[in-house]
Amino acid sequence: MSSSIVLMSDRRVAAIPVQDCGEDLVDVRRHGVHVDDRKRDAAGAWTHVRQTVLTRLLHAQSLLPAGVALLFIEGFRPPALQKQYFESYFGQLARANPLWQAAELREAASRFVSPPEIAPHSAGAAVDVTLVDHQGRELDMGTRVNASPEESDNRCYTDAPGLSERARTNRATLGAALSAAGLINYGTEWWHWSFGDRYWALQTGQPAALYGPVERP
Repeated sequence: MSSSIVLMSDRRVAAIPVQDCGEDLVDVRRHGVHVDDRKRDAAGAWTHVRQTVLTRLLHAQSLLPAGVALLFIEGFRPPALQKQYFESYFGQLARANPLWQAAELREAASRFVSPPEIAPHSAGAAVDVTLVDHQGRELDMGTRVNASPEESDNRCYTDAPGLSERARTNRATLGAALSAAGLINYGTEWWHWSFGDRYWALQTGQPAALYGPVERP
């Protein structure tokens, strides 16, 4: 685990206050974003993000090279679902590492699933995205989207060593566009980018998060 990556479980993230600006959640499908349905839910929550997040996502799209587009995998995730994901992964790690203490398990789990109380997805502030070519085929990013550290041998980390030149270039292309649009990456997940949440506030030196958890679009 890279010591330079601030994890979601870090106390400094939870210490950031939230001053929710009250922006609505909006459906990216209505704004020309390519959306994958692997995270589809019955209520259609997965395609929603806060308005400014969408604006910045569209700006990032405009910065990509010709013939390359963003593929939106998941945005908003209801708090109850986030809690389910976190507890499930925490349990997997506990079974695989019976000698680990609760604090160790929480830290390790937060590499891949954010603790529910501070989760950017549950604030409508985060997007999981990748790149596709002009035929809609996903580009080689070195791992699949949502590959765990265990599955990928830590190649899910954005700056992981040992990637092919093509995967490294594609990650750099994705990162350049999203960074220029004002989103920040979670360094353990190359596909996860956010704006306005507590993690964003800590990483960009803002005094408070713009978005806190919401229940439904």
